Amino acid sequence: MKNLKIPSNIAISDSGFIFHPSNGETFTVNSIGGEIIKLLKEDKSFEEICSFIVDEYDVDEKTINKDLGDFLNQLKNLNIIKEI
Repeated sequence: MKNLKIPSNIAISDSGFIFHPSNGETFTVNSIGGEIIKLLKEDKSFEEICSFIVDEYDVDEKTINKDLGDFLNQLKNLNIIKEI
C-alpha cells in the first residue's frame, strides 16, 4: 500500500470523531481506529502501523494485515484518507 495521508480539511477529534466538511458527513471510530488515525497523522507507513498494533494488542500479523487493509480501504472509499 502506498503512503497514506489525511487531507488537511478532515477534522478528527481525540475521541475518534471524524468530520468531512466537504459533504458534512461524520464518522466515529473505536479506540484502535483512533490509534490508527493518530499514526496516519504522524505519517507512519502501513508496515509501521501493523507493527505497532501487533506489539500493543494480542493479534497475529496475518490478521492485522488483512484487517488494517480493510479499514484503510474503507477510509479511502469515504475520502478520509488519500494515497500519495
